[in-house]
Amino acid sequence: MTTTQARTEPEQAPGAEPHGEHVALPTAPDAEAGPGAHGGHGPHGYSAQKDAHLKRLRRIEGQIRGLQRMVDEDVYCIDVLTQVSASTKALQSFALSLLEEHLRHCVAAAAEEGGTELDAKVAEATAAIGRLLRS
Repeated sequence: MTTTQARTEPEQAPGAEPHGEHVALPTAPDAEAGPGAHGGHGPHGYSAQKDAHLKRLRRIEGQIRGLQRMVDEDVYCIDVLTQVSASTKALQSFALSLLEEHLRHCVAAAAEEGGTELDAKVAEATAAIGRLLRS
């Protein structure tokens, strides 16, 4: 749904895919560079741990669904906030894990190439760290 569309959809059934606004994520400068460019295609630093990451994200998704249930059941505010804090920490931990893998894989590969590729990857990682610190 775009931000200009009215929200007129009916409630979704439990377990159905959530709907709502889709946010366009910024792409990396080399996201369209093709396979192996560590942009939008090819193996990434997290690829070796993909199953573990997906399992972790499903667990976090369960925490978020638990938050929805807590609000629906009028659970005490502080208890909901405690769960929000736990969910936030879980996402931050996941983000740090991805960042470490990016540094070890993508930035290290760029360091071998040197030049502008290294500068671009360091700038990209620095921007990602800045976004994590502001969140």
